[in-house]
Amino acid sequence: MIPTSLSAKAARILGFLAVLASSTARASEADLILPDFRTVTFLGGAVNGATLLMVGIAICIVGLVFGMLQFAALRRLPVHKAMLEISELIYATCQTYLVTQGKLILILEVLIGAVMVVYFGFLRHLEPLKVIAILVASLIGIAGSYGVAWFGIRVNTFANSRTSFASLRGKPYPTYAIPLQAGISIGMVLVSVELLLMLLILLVIPADYAGSVFIGFAIGESLGASVLRIAGGIFTKIADIGSDLMKIVFKIKEDDARNPGVIADCAGDNAGDSVGPSADGFETYGVTSVALITFILLAVPVQYQAQLLVWIFMMSSAMVLASLGSYFINGIIQGGLYKNADQMNFEKPLTVLVWLTSGVSVVVTFIVSWLLIPDLAGDSSLWLRLSAIVTCGTLAGAIIPEAIKVFTSTESRHVREVVTASREGGASLNVISGLVAGNFSGYWMGIIVMVLMGAAYYFSLGIPNTLMIAPAVFAFGLVAFGFLSMAPVTIAVDSYGPVTDNAQSVYELSLIENIPNVKQEIQKDFGFAPDFDKGKDYLEQNDGAGNTFKATSKPVLIGTAVVGATTMIFSIIVLLVGITTGTDGLRSLDPANTDKLSLLHAPFLLGLIAGGAIVYWFSGASMQAVSTGAYRAVEFIKANIRLEGVEKASVEDSKRVVAICTQYAQKGMINIFLGVFCSTLAFACFESFFFVGYLISIAIFGLYQALFMANAGGAWDNAKKLVEVELKAKGSELHAATVVGDTVGDPFKDTSSVALNPVIKFTTLFGLLAVELAVELKQAGHGGITTVIAAVLFLVSFVFVYRSFYGMRIETPMSVLTGETPKTDVKPA
Repeated sequence: MIPTSLSAKAARILGFLAVLASSTARASEADLILPDFRTVTFLGGAVNGATLLMVGIAICIVGLVFGMLQFAALRRLPVHKAMLEISELIYATCQTYLVTQGKLILILEVLIGAVMVVYFGFLRHLEPLKVIAILVASLIGIAGSYGVAWFGIRVNTFANSRTSFASLRGKPYPTYAIPLQAGISIGMVLVSVELLLMLLILLVIPADYAGSVFIGFAIGESLGASVLRIAGGIFTKIADIGSDLMKIVFKIKEDDARNPGVIADCAGDNAGDSVGPSADGFETYGVTSVALITFILLAVPVQYQAQLLVWIFMMSSAMVLASLGSYFINGIIQGGLYKNADQMNFEKPLTVLVWLTSGVSVVVTFIVSWLLIPDLAGDSSLWLRLSAIVTCGTLAGAIIPEAIKVFTSTESRHVREVVTASREGGASLNVISGLVAGNFSGYWMGIIVMVLMGAAYYFSLGIPNTLMIAPAVFAFGLVAFGFLSMAPVTIAVDSYGPVTDNAQSVYELSLIENIPNVKQEIQKDFGFAPDFDKGKDYLEQNDGAGNTFKATSKPVLIGTAVVGATTMIFSIIVLLVGITTGTDGLRSLDPANTDKLSLLHAPFLLGLIAGGAIVYWFSGASMQAVSTGAYRAVEFIKANIRLEGVEKASVEDSKRVVAICTQYAQKGMINIFLGVFCSTLAFACFESFFFVGYLISIAIFGLYQALFMANAGGAWDNAKKLVEVELKAKGSELHAATVVGDTVGDPFKDTSSVALNPVIKFTTLFGLLAVELAVELKQAGHGGITTVIAAVLFLVSFVFVYRSFYGMRIETPMSVLTGETPKTDVKPA
């Protein structure tokens, strides 16, 4: 029998939903209808839009096949069993971590799904089948982010041991080629799957369902990316710091097999630098595309929508081929230069690849635009303007990584200044010098982004109002699209880093040099005499290049999130302000409401302040989770490490360190995500234009905070690498100072900074849904309810903000966080 109190609660909830269901419906993004692509023709009438999009699907299949062939080729590469065992242990650990995060994502999806059901089902009055389609699309989005993340760690854990073994051949080229092969495999599969799913939505899903499906899909992939990026960033830096500090405490070498934290560090390299970026890249590509689709359907007259949509997606498809071709051309060039060389600068081939891809992509942009939209809206110059705007973003994909090297490369003066400061000033001046590098990078990156967006704005001035409302906003969206035009290569050079990092660890953990008669065994089984000294040197040098290109790819994704967010925020502004048609027949934003997008409207200004507060809380909360987790990891390692009588740590101790990292990543992630979720809903319900200011503020504050933290961390990281590789000063006081700087920079560059990217996108995307929900309630006469909801959710967000520090303090016993019985042999802090 159902208790009376529960029945009464259920009746009240059903009654409230019935009131919502009786309210008047309004238009929203979910009501947007795609045009019929068969009605527009291209190439002089030779082919219609639907057929061209089918060509795009064929290109995606080519990209997928290529990526899987590279995956198979990596698996077949020779590797010694001692190294293979370590890489498979790392993969098994990563599997456990991913399964844990997958469960959390599904739990959070129930929360997000409930909001979508209330909004779309009870407020928007969408038919049940359409609501189900939205929920299924969100699950597909989650599956996409999760699937490419899993594929990424499988590829990388094949590549790490193969790279390590290849270094023994005495030539540096294979040590470079294998990580890049792994990266391009991930990049091609990631982009091809994302693009394929979106093309299928355009072609297969009914036109009146597609808008809803796109929104659900984008929310799902954004949720998956947010969880994997934030939790992965916390996990990896707990493990990294816990492992690195042992070098100072016990004066042992890096990746010492006796250190039980090293396996967790290797798993963390994949959780933070492979899983997170893969899911993040997948989501970034999709959300940016959905933002452009939404803009076109909202702001462009119906007669031009199909042309622009086909143009954008054929550009995306062509860029897959451009990246593929650039990879092959670069392979021929670099193979000719370095295949038989005894030394090489590992950064140079990667730099050439980035610039080559950018150049090829620019050429392809102009060719495809000239072929598909030579006289868009009767204007023969628009194809040139739109191509120039996209080019601003494409060039940014090469210029920004090059500029980042000024602050993070082992060759840069900023990094060398960090080392110089450490000689006499120790860890203190090391940290200060790294902060200097981060702050200067914020200035220069801001100027570069401003100039490129300014150039896009200039080119947009020639776009007529008859074609679209707010051409500048569309231009900024195209800049973000241009950022992603070389996405397969951007992902490839980013994925290069975790492979090179793991390869060095696999070498040390395998203890291959200690295996009896190993040289004769390798000569007999693999046909070459191993050179262990050269192999270690190549791996260390290549790790520095990996660090640099991990650092250079971060600002590209961050910049894309911020620039692309402007397009999505425009959708919210259209919803709030409305569109009016003038006497001349031109559509524009309703001037009666645009005055609220001003500092003179107090809520808008207050929203700008609130956004900054969230960014700084998020940065602190994510680093607090790392700090406490690293303390517990160090505590356990110090109590259990055995340096005498053993060659390597026990698997049980290594798994225990992994469990500590996972537990703190989970706890930190839950506090952070629910804090962001409740704040977003609360601010959306409080006041709509307050919320617009809040979103703008998160994007701008987030941009500079992320750039500063990412590049300061990159400078500290490669300062340590410079001391180890160039100065050969491991174990010295100088090395100890740079290790401290590196551990300070770890949560800067790999936790807080990179996680701001999906947080910006999730907040903006989910905010679109949240503000529509609030507007619907207010227009239905339930303004009092929205105020109560805003107040309650704001107080709930306070709880998670409070818990993110006071519930995660080091003095909090670990048993309280994990639910375990505390051990009596480990003293609390």
